[in-house]
Amino acid sequence: MAQSRVTDFFACRRPGSAAPRVKAACRTPSPARPAPGPGSSRKRARPPAASGGEQPAPPARRRLRLRDVDSCPSSPATLSSLACPSPVKKIKKTSAPAPAGQLSLPAAPQDKVPSKDTLSELQVCLQRARELGTRVQALRARPQEGAEEPSPPEANLQEQPCGQKTPAYQRFHALAQPGPPGLVLPYKYQVLAEMFRSMDTIVGMLHNRSETATFAKVKGGVQDMMRKRFEERNVGQIKTVYPMSYCFRQERNVPTFKDSVKKSDYQLTIEPLLGQEPGGAVPQLTASRLLQRRQVFSQNLVNRVKEHHKAFLASLTPPMAVPEDQLTRWHPRFNVDEVPDIEPAELPQPPTTEQLTSAQEVLARARSLMSPRMEKALCHAALCAAEPGSPGSPGPALPASPASPPSALKGVPQALLERIRAKEAQKQLAQMTRCPEHELRLQRLQRLPELARVLRGVFVSERKPALTMEVACTRMVGSCRAALSLGEMERHLLLLSELLPDWLSLHRIRTSTYIKLDKAANLASITARLAHQAHTEEGQ
Repeated sequence: MAQSRVTDFFACRRPGSAAPRVKAACRTPSPARPAPGPGSSRKRARPPAASGGEQPAPPARRRLRLRDVDSCPSSPATLSSLACPSPVKKIKKTSAPAPAGQLSLPAAPQDKVPSKDTLSELQVCLQRARELGTRVQALRARPQEGAEEPSPPEANLQEQPCGQKTPAYQRFHALAQPGPPGLVLPYKYQVLAEMFRSMDTIVGMLHNRSETATFAKVKGGVQDMMRKRFEERNVGQIKTVYPMSYCFRQERNVPTFKDSVKKSDYQLTIEPLLGQEPGGAVPQLTASRLLQRRQVFSQNLVNRVKEHHKAFLASLTPPMAVPEDQLTRWHPRFNVDEVPDIEPAELPQPPTTEQLTSAQEVLARARSLMSPRMEKALCHAALCAAEPGSPGSPGPALPASPASPPSALKGVPQALLERIRAKEAQKQLAQMTRCPEHELRLQRLQRLPELARVLRGVFVSERKPALTMEVACTRMVGSCRAALSLGEMERHLLLLSELLPDWLSLHRIRTSTYIKLDKAANLASITARLAHQAHTEEGQ
């Protein structure tokens, strides 16, 4: 290859260009300029574009093309497109190519009449897509039917309305009361007692300042105090429980100071019934009287629950009877919170004054009256129902069949069942008539077997023949599962020394009390004696 001369390089330069050689070397070579020699350090020029505008130059970077979401083969439309080719593609293939001198542009949609073959192919594709769609729906419905068929009870549970069920804090209110068990009132009865207390307070304030107490005034005050709704039904329940508490009347011309209530309208007035004071003075509703009335109302509620409890005891097998003055707690099976509501008493209603002012009202009133023919028919039906031989008359009541024993008790002698039931009834009767002090003693007796094991462990770990009462109680409080105070733990130890003086002895020296324990005694026999003592006192 011939070597290029220096004169050829200078000849290639334009006249008058004063650009330095370094900048010229950095320029991007143009396809119109001659290519540099092999020894030059310039960049290699790109190949010239193809002549003609038929094909555009390829892009410098290729873009990543993603598949469309609709191209999923699981859809019925895609399956149908795979089953039969689209006729539009055939039309595009058969189209004539563009001439060489012109650019290829996308063909505009032309309104051409499709041939019969194209329509038949489209119908076949649509039919195939519909068949595949029905198959997919059938396959999807099979697992759902299989999951729904074996569980009909769950569907029945879902259909039951949940809004009719009362909340749990009302259904189990008696079980959540703190303190020792006793004659606990139901939740709705306690709410009614609180309503009476609020109502009595407001009525007493109005009565003491010689102001007429109306239901509208009392309702607003009670709702502000309790944050609960207070209706006339609650007032009727209060009248049922404590009928001698208030006097209710319907009065007019009572000042209300409200635009919604007219002065000429009837209003329900509430007046407390108090005893007459000597000297003819107006009695006042003082704090002592409020407390006394509240206690009477609560006792009336307890008496109502006792009536339901008495009926429950009579329905047991065998029936039980407990004197009311000895009853200290309810029967274990008696659900206190399911006691029926108190029926509201009738309150005085405003007199109905109906005035007929037009002939149209008179005709409407006459049409609402019963016709004589209908009255005769009803009388005849009543006479037929009163006859003993008529089919509609109620027959004699059949004697109630005794309850058949459950299948699990078949083969058990009846005498044994009677003895077991009598023993259970005796135990429940003793439980219902037990005083609170005896109940507290039984609770301590039930904890003693565990406390005896803990106390022996404390003596073994301390390695001392005797311990002071303070040290022993402190160690046992930290080791016992029950949350007991130091004073309560000391009472348990005193009871333990009272029941087992040969095992645990107390020695009072000066101002301190020392405990001495027999470590050689058998702990199993000690716990058995304590359990037997607790069982014996519980049956009494």
